[in-house]
Amino acid sequence: MDKIKENNLYDVVKDFDEAMLVTHSTRGIHARPMAIARLDESMMAYLLTDMNSIKVEEIRANPQALLTFQSARKFATVSGELTVDDDRALIGTLWKEIWKVWFPIGKSDPNIALLKFTPSEGEFWDNAGIQGLKYVYAAAKAYVAGERPKPDAEQHSKVNMT
Repeated sequence: MDKIKENNLYDVVKDFDEAMLVTHSTRGIHARPMAIARLDESMMAYLLTDMNSIKVEEIRANPQALLTFQSARKFATVSGELTVDDDRALIGTLWKEIWKVWFPIGKSDPNIALLKFTPSEGEFWDNAGIQGLKYVYAAAKAYVAGERPKPDAEQHSKVNMT
């Protein structure tokens, strides 16, 4: 595992509060936005869910999933595996008051569960700040030369996390 690439991936997504979770359903794939309860530098994540939701059934049938992150200039995808975790102490530790919108009883709601996402591979595109300027320069240079821009590993890279 390349620590520099892994850290770049984390740097791209660390400020996101939500991600799109893509799971397998009986009708194909199913995507929905999810609040991120916790995201570690290793890209291991916890997402909050209702134990009775369809996504829990989908995960139990096929735990392979994808998290996608997107802003105006930063993009990432991370594939991995999900497990359902109902650790009440961990739910209490990660609880955010805004989640009462979905769970009016609060963190003691017995239907609350966490989805633990264990990453296996990721890919990121960072066109923000200095990386964006580097890309614009590389793209302009490639355009003039009649070529494609060469990717910069700090701006775009695949990351194996296994």
